[in-house]
Amino acid sequence: MLNSPDNTQPYVTELQPPPRWLMVLVSGGFLALILGTLGSFFLFRDVLRPGQQQRVIDMVPFMEVFLPRNPGAGLALPTPLHAFSSELSPDDLLSVPLVTPTPEVIAVLPPPTESISVVLSTATPTLTPAATQTLAPTATLPEVSNTLQPTSIPIPLTAYLNGFRYIRQTWNNCGPATITMGLSYFGWEEGQEFAASILKPDDEDKNVTSSEMTSFVNERSGVRAISRMGGTLDLIKTLIANGFPVIIGIGFMPEGYDWLGHYRLLVGYDDYQGVFFAYDSYLGTGDNGNGIAIPYDETDSHWRQFNRKFIVLYRQEQEQWLRTLLGDWDDPGRAAEFALQTARDEARASPQDGFAWFNMGTSLVALGRYDEATVAYDQSRRFSLPWRMMWYQFGPYEAYFNVGRYDDLMALIAANLNNGGQYVEETFYWQGQVYAVRGQVAEAETAFEQALRINPNFAAAQEALSILDSG
Repeated sequence: MLNSPDNTQPYVTELQPPPRWLMVLVSGGFLALILGTLGSFFLFRDVLRPGQQQRVIDMVPFMEVFLPRNPGAGLALPTPLHAFSSELSPDDLLSVPLVTPTPEVIAVLPPPTESISVVLSTATPTLTPAATQTLAPTATLPEVSNTLQPTSIPIPLTAYLNGFRYIRQTWNNCGPATITMGLSYFGWEEGQEFAASILKPDDEDKNVTSSEMTSFVNERSGVRAISRMGGTLDLIKTLIANGFPVIIGIGFMPEGYDWLGHYRLLVGYDDYQGVFFAYDSYLGTGDNGNGIAIPYDETDSHWRQFNRKFIVLYRQEQEQWLRTLLGDWDDPGRAAEFALQTARDEARASPQDGFAWFNMGTSLVALGRYDEATVAYDQSRRFSLPWRMMWYQFGPYEAYFNVGRYDDLMALIAANLNNGGQYVEETFYWQGQVYAVRGQVAEAETAFEQALRINPNFAAAQEALSILDSG
């Protein structure tokens, strides 16, 4: 306390309140900060798309706790509404004989004036041709007999392919990244962005199918590709030993994630160690850069979750040699029969194996045997299958549609839309098919248009919308 000049009376210092404008300014600043923070959380949670949310999380990891809850996460596929409506039972399915396969078909929208029976088309996705890539010359290939089977061709105990350019995938981009890595073996110089612009123009698109990948290669790259199901480890080794890169679809559970579909490029194998060597767009190329060593049994365990489907890349002049190596797998129908037989053997050995029953259904769909396929899919859904299954494999849609089980199909679609399937064009394509058959033309048109908003190159939706418009 200070004294006054005569040292008799103390000064009393009165604190003046801050100006009103300052109080308003400070209060407004705090309010703006609070509202801005709440607004940021709202934008992050409810406005940003998944890819944008992930980029925020990469920079600010704690934001992950504010992600909206996915109501379908962690749940298995819903059980069917009308299980085993067919005269067949699951036990019958394990014993019925194989028949001559029919060509793979795609159900397309029938004109509204026709009956409910489905018009089948052999149409495959069509992409606009582009200038071909200039590729390095290849050696002259040996003359071989068409009757030679892969099992009769001796292969070395180890083989490895060199010359790949490793590409680490961007978010949600394993398909374009992996196909680009495979094409780099042939001198392809484009990046994963180019492949993605064709294969998945919407970067949120959850899946690129093997047929889309092969169409991209065949129409855009100057290289050739085929896809088959029902492969074996020995077949893959035979192909690699003869200089053919192979891409497989697998089930994948990286740390911190639920089950996902994934593509992996196989570049070598070693029978002494019992491993394949893989370039993986997510995991890398291993400690020495020669590929991640993955045991044969682990490879097959993950591969079977996609019915052992594989893509082979080759030059046009190698086609005859590749057909010889493939043997019966050169015929898609025979490949589907192989896949069916393998899945049946696995279901007999383990009757509660959901993947085995699902693979049976997928093989039967490829053979055009829809009634049997629905029995297999019904049985598969009695057991636990990953909740993301319908992001990647659409056989149940085709099977249920072709036998008229529209309620079951729509129940699967509803479940898929509830867990991320709104970014899968096939979800809306099959929804549109059901709407069209039920005479709900406006709803069908909306569904097909939504499929094309996700992927404008989706030929099946283009064709279905064209038929709808012309009707």
